[in-house]
Amino acid sequence: MGNPLNLPFDPIERAHENWAHRWGPSPAMAAVTSIMRAQQILIGQLDATLKPYGLTFARYEALVLLTFSSTGALPLGKIGERLMVHPTSVTNTIDRLERQGFVRRRPNPSDGRGTLAEITDEGREVVEHATRDLLAMDFGLDCYSAEELQELHVALRKLRVGFGDFPDGAGSGAV
Repeated sequence: MGNPLNLPFDPIERAHENWAHRWGPSPAMAAVTSIMRAQQILIGQLDATLKPYGLTFARYEALVLLTFSSTGALPLGKIGERLMVHPTSVTNTIDRLERQGFVRRRPNPSDGRGTLAEITDEGREVVEHATRDLLAMDFGLDCYSAEELQELHVALRKLRVGFGDFPDGAGSGAV
């Protein structure tokens, strides 16, 4: 993709140097700023790859989650829990996917007031094509080796455990 900012210096390193002069060194400031910029880059690349399918990465994640379910359907609350997003975000995501014909809502047979989001055949098809394209671009992380990606995953997992997303040593669990 190149260097779309085309800057002659690293602005995060420059900010880190300026920070150190004013408040003292902060490797945490440099790290968090790098993580936030990396997120911007990745979301841009992922969304560009998914655009031909009418998807954003958030909508793609919801569809993938539904494909992991043994029935292809999950309660909206479970989707929010698994994707770690607010219920309003889940509702908006499912609304858009429903308008696109990729999911349908149906009553939850085990909860009379609840609603399930169920992936459609068209949704399954779009997930397969979109996944092929994301895998081909290594989800925007093709500059890293498999070993580096595993190290990155472990390093960020430590943050998530510390925040309380799940207990240390917890496995993946079922969908």
